[in-house]
Amino acid sequence: MNALGTIDNPLTHDPQKQAPMTSSASEPAGSATPAFTTIGANASRQNRTREMQLLQEALARAHMHDRLREAEAERQAVRLIAARRMQRRAERVSLRARRALAMAVMN
Repeated sequence: MNALGTIDNPLTHDPQKQAPMTSSASEPAGSATPAFTTIGANASRQNRTREMQLLQEALARAHMHDRLREAEAERQAVRLIAARRMQRRAERVSLRARRALAMAVMN
């Protein structure tokens, strides 16, 4: 046998450069297995490429969604810390005003 490539180890992985599969002599003419065409291989290869590209885009979109959610949570935490700080400051000012009023009433 003088084959340049085998099924397990083809000479090339490019479907256009591979020899088309033909039906064997033992197979009947109208068998259920259709003849191999490079057009179908290219279409499925193109479809796989598109699926892989869409998979990467979906992964990037999910990654960005996670980053945006983390950033929003961080902004909310910063706002909460600032609100607590302002509340403590307002309580101190209120207490100081009460003391001043009590001192004014006492005198």
